[in-house]
Amino acid sequence: MPRYLISFDDGAMDHIPDADWPAVGEAAHAVLREAKAAGVWIFGGGLQRQQAAIVAPDGTVIPGPVPERKAVVGGFSIIEVASRNDALAWAGKIARACRCAQDVREIMFDPES
Repeated sequence: MPRYLISFDDGAMDHIPDADWPAVGEAAHAVLREAKAAGVWIFGGGLQRQQAAIVAPDGTVIPGPVPERKAVVGGFSIIEVASRNDALAWAGKIARACRCAQDVREIMFDPES
């Protein structure tokens, strides 16, 4: 079955008032539990803001992209479902829970992974 990356940009949830974060967290966890129970959940999570680093082919490490200058991923989910329509349905659930739009991309199949 195909796997999909469902993600949102860093800062996409900045509009959420502090008082709403517990409800958003519970809604997101409810979708995660539902995805696990349905057997479609692979992995996911939020990413620390501005903790990125870029490792060049020669091994040099430089500070990573800064959200103010470049779109970076703020959070992601990887699911395995039968179709793109199924992935879009799960993305809709995540979007409602997280109160932000979600990007949906199919992960290319690699028999070695």
